[in-house]
Amino acid sequence: MFHRRALLGGAGALAAPGAKAAWEPARPIQLIVGFAPGGGADLAGRAIADAASRLFPTPIIVVNRPGAGGAIAAQQVAGMAADGLNLLVGGGSESIALPAFRDVPYDPKHSFRAIIRLTRQPMLIVARRGGTFADLPAAVAAARRAPGSIPHASSGQGSIYHAVFVLLQQAAGVEFLHVPFTGGAPSLQALMAGTVELAVLAPEEMAGLAQAGEVRPLAVASAARIAAYPQVPTLRELGWDVVIENMKGLNAPAGLSDDIATVLHDRVRRAMATPPWQSFLERTGALDGYLDGPGYQAAMDGVLDALRRAVRRS
Repeated sequence: MFHRRALLGGAGALAAPGAKAAWEPARPIQLIVGFAPGGGADLAGRAIADAASRLFPTPIIVVNRPGAGGAIAAQQVAGMAADGLNLLVGGGSESIALPAFRDVPYDPKHSFRAIIRLTRQPMLIVARRGGTFADLPAAVAAARRAPGSIPHASSGQGSIYHAVFVLLQQAAGVEFLHVPFTGGAPSLQALMAGTVELAVLAPEEMAGLAQAGEVRPLAVASAARIAAYPQVPTLRELGWDVVIENMKGLNAPAGLSDDIATVLHDRVRRAMATPPWQSFLERTGALDGYLDGPGYQAAMDGVLDALRRAVRRS
C-alpha cells in the first residue's frame, strides 16, 4: 500500500497528521480531442494518457470529438465542471488559429486554465510519391499561373494547418484551393488518394509513409530544419518568411482550483520523463515542448495574436 500511494504522489500515506490530502480523481479523467483518431492531437493525447495512467488511481480515457477545426471539443470542455476530470488536448487549431479566422463560442484566452504544454510540433508541407510537384516552388509557380486550381488539404477551415497555407499564400502572393478535413489522418488519406496535391501534416502523422517513400516532405514551417528531416528546407530558406509551429498541451475549464491544477501538472510532468512518452517523441519526431501552465498560456496567446494580425492584413 505504501508503494502505491507513493507512486500516486504521496497522498494520504506521506501526509502529515492533520494535513490536507492531495486531490485525487474520483472518476476516470477524460482527455477530449477535437480531431479524428490518428491525427497529431489524438496521438499525443493517447501517448500521454498511456504514460500518465500509472500515476493516477482512475483510468485516463481519450475521447474524440472531431469537427469545426477543434471548436466542438473546445466548446464542450469550456462548458464542463472545473473538477479536473475533463481536459482538452489543446494548444493547436482551436486555441491559436481558429479564433483568428472567425468567432468561436468560447474565449481562447479566458475560457480555460492551461495546465501543461507537452509538445512543439513542426508542420510539414508534403506531396505524395508520383504526384504533380517535385518541390514546393513548382507548386507555388503553378498556383501563380492558375490561381485557386492546386488543391491542398488541412485539418479544417481555420485550423492551424490551414493557417500554414494562409500565411504562405500571403507571403508568396498566390492562391491555392483549400480542401478541409476533420483531422490529419483524413488529410493524409486524401493526399494518398490523389484528391489533393499537397497537405500539411505533423511528423508523427506521416512518419510511416515517409519512411516507406510514399510521401515526400517539401518544406517545414519551423524557424530551422528539424532533425527528423534534415534534408527538408524551411519556408524561409525557400524565400517565404513564414514560421509557425503547432503545440499540444492540456487545458482545463476556467475556474480549476490551484490544488487540482498542481496535481495534474506535477503528475503529467513526471509522465513526460517515462519511457512510453520518450518513445512516443522518438518514434514520431514530435519535440519536447514542456512549459508550465502560465508559460503555456503565454505561448498560445502570442501565436494567436500574431496570426490575428496576419489575417487582418490579408
